[in-house]
Amino acid sequence: MPDLDQQLEFGVFPTPAADRIPELLALVQVAEVEGLDLVSVQDHPYQDGFLDTWTLLSVLEARTTTIRLAPNVASLPLRPPVLLAKAAASLDLLTDGRVELGLGAGAFWDGIVAAGGPRRSPGEAVDALAEAVELIRAFWAGGTLRFRGEHYRAQGLHAGPPPAHDIPIWLGAYKPRMLLLTGRLADAWVPSMGYADPPDLPALAAVVDEAALAAGRPPGSVRRIYNITGRFGTGGGFLRGTPAQWAEQLAELTVTVGMSSYVLGTDDADVVRRFAAEVAPATRELVEAERARRATTSQETPTGAATTSQETPTGAATTSQEAPTGVVLPGRADEGRGSGRHTVEPTPDDGRRLSPTMPWDEPSRPVAPDGAPGPHPEQAQHLKDIHDGLRGELAQVRDVLDQVRRGHLTVGAARSVVNTMTMRQNNWTLGAYCESYCRIVTGHHTLEDRSVFPHLRRAEPGLEAVLDRLEEEHVVIHDVLEQFDRALVRLVAEDGTGRAGEEVLQGVQSSLDLLTDTLLSHLAYEERELVGPLSRHGLS
Repeated sequence: MPDLDQQLEFGVFPTPAADRIPELLALVQVAEVEGLDLVSVQDHPYQDGFLDTWTLLSVLEARTTTIRLAPNVASLPLRPPVLLAKAAASLDLLTDGRVELGLGAGAFWDGIVAAGGPRRSPGEAVDALAEAVELIRAFWAGGTLRFRGEHYRAQGLHAGPPPAHDIPIWLGAYKPRMLLLTGRLADAWVPSMGYADPPDLPALAAVVDEAALAAGRPPGSVRRIYNITGRFGTGGGFLRGTPAQWAEQLAELTVTVGMSSYVLGTDDADVVRRFAAEVAPATRELVEAERARRATTSQETPTGAATTSQETPTGAATTSQEAPTGVVLPGRADEGRGSGRHTVEPTPDDGRRLSPTMPWDEPSRPVAPDGAPGPHPEQAQHLKDIHDGLRGELAQVRDVLDQVRRGHLTVGAARSVVNTMTMRQNNWTLGAYCESYCRIVTGHHTLEDRSVFPHLRRAEPGLEAVLDRLEEEHVVIHDVLEQFDRALVRLVAEDGTGRAGEEVLQGVQSSLDLLTDTLLSHLAYEERELVGPLSRHGLS
């Protein structure tokens, strides 16, 4: 089965090593800041050097706001389906629908038995997995469960809570019976390099597709997630070259086999950055170009232009004029055709301010020298996409605080103990949410200061004054974030009642207003001055 026209996604698969917790948490932060879609964690409860998967996923939930989370894959013989369903539903509610559930029939049976689990034959393992999928989905549907299988039972169980969204179930599968089960029941198929290398994928995918069709499902209803490993360099082989070569290889897998989600196994934060900033956008661009080419070809008459032997499998022609030239925004496919480039428009600053004073003099900001559009508009768009994410998260923080404030104004002096505890919970939620948001902002600025800015200094010397000013503003915003955090800590420590509580809340509001003014002003300035240089020189 060729390209299934699924949305491309990219994720990371770090090692849950108990002796490298700070590095692990920092790597996941980098993955989210850089815009990856997914972080997944292997599950081996019998491995003494690994953290417990669900405990780790819960911590990652509290430290992230956008990236999706999944076990990859849960060891079903040591995870009873009812408890697994409840754990996944609970985490999904806590993350507002960011959980996916990978399941494995079982491996490393000696370790499973040593941990008190059953030893199952291959046939028994597949049958148990099929029962587990049915039982888990029944649990998520709610009601009173009466399930009687060969391996799992539930008698009169009151199921709940339901998850925040329909949690996709992945199955790791390689053998025929598991592949057939995947095509019949799963939402995603998740093979791994080393167990299924690229030459093996077409035959395995064909079994999944045939099983899906036999079950009355379109093959595209089963997402294709590939756990990959690699290293950047100049050598040959699959995922052993430059980011551009990675992108070509992954794009070819997408359009010829149907793989669509790529989860990179690595513990190196720099590799995660390159994967997110260089490989992911380039892969998307190649796939979009090939899909557009195929769509155009399918609309032509039999005598129309066909694919030539000079084109690559991903549709990038051998001449530079025919190669994909930039990012075209959805709904604006005709924009920029005259020049072959898409111009990224910086987000304007509307000039509105909530605070009486600003910590810097805005009219004194340096201006970047003029320059022609460059060959890397996707890099400028990437900066804007990150900024849009920060703006969206800031709006959510303001909305949460507004809800807390309205609660204070409507609750009288005779507030009951229950209402008081609810307000304290709101304060805790606000504090936890903002702690994660502040960490994302700081991480983004640190990335710019240590990587992007030095590259632009070398590439465009006339930009030096602008970059100096941006780095100075990063320091100021860090101080504003610290002030906001101190106000939140005080709010959490108070019970939020009476005049004193209102004064504390007003302090949080004032510090949030200052954060809003400085951050939005800074992001608009940064886009205005860096969109051009980034499009000319790309990222380091």
